[in-house]
Amino acid sequence: MALVNKMKLKDQLYIVLVGIFIASLITCNLIANKFVTVDLGFKVFIVSAGILPYPLTFLVTDLISEIYGQKRANLVVFSGFIASMFVLLFLWLGGQFNAIPSSIVGDETYNSVFQNAWRIIAASMIAYLFAQFVDVRIFHFWKKLTDGKHLWLRNNGSTVASQLIDTTLVVCILFLGVWNGDQIFQAIIDGWLFKMLMALFDTPIIYGIVYLLKGKIDIAKV
Repeated sequence: MALVNKMKLKDQLYIVLVGIFIASLITCNLIANKFVTVDLGFKVFIVSAGILPYPLTFLVTDLISEIYGQKRANLVVFSGFIASMFVLLFLWLGGQFNAIPSSIVGDETYNSVFQNAWRIIAASMIAYLFAQFVDVRIFHFWKKLTDGKHLWLRNNGSTVASQLIDTTLVVCILFLGVWNGDQIFQAIIDGWLFKMLMALFDTPIIYGIVYLLKGKIDIAKV
């Protein structure tokens, strides 16, 4: 009975984590058009609003990697890609129909918000696939190398590399030929540093969740 309860809790947690992952990923793509300033006192970051929920995707993949293993983590990455493609399809489809005169959101408003969505989602998905699979691969490389110890090392080590890849690809795909070299370099540095700070904050969260779950569910072996 205890084994059944453990498996049930583990399956339920997986569904919740997948839901958070896909919701965060889609939100990133939908709000990426807006650039904002984030003042952390020691530095003012100029970043896309899409960066704000994006660290959650790496937190979730690292949690799934730790608890469920590499295959489940890769499955979530692929599921996120499919979900984003569906969003892209229906954003395009929504633009093919004319709004009625009494519509709260007219064609001009809809197009001004979503006309670049396909470009942003395409750029995000190329970067996303590379970065997430690199994140999962490096995470498990460090897990095997340290025999399952030093969770902080594989969590932050995998995120440092994958976020640099993600930020560089997205900025270059979207702004190469639009911004000058200095602007592109600054956007990459600001985006990457901001994501790194978020990764430092999520390390104790991962430790806390794994600690609470030990003994209640089976954690994936090395």
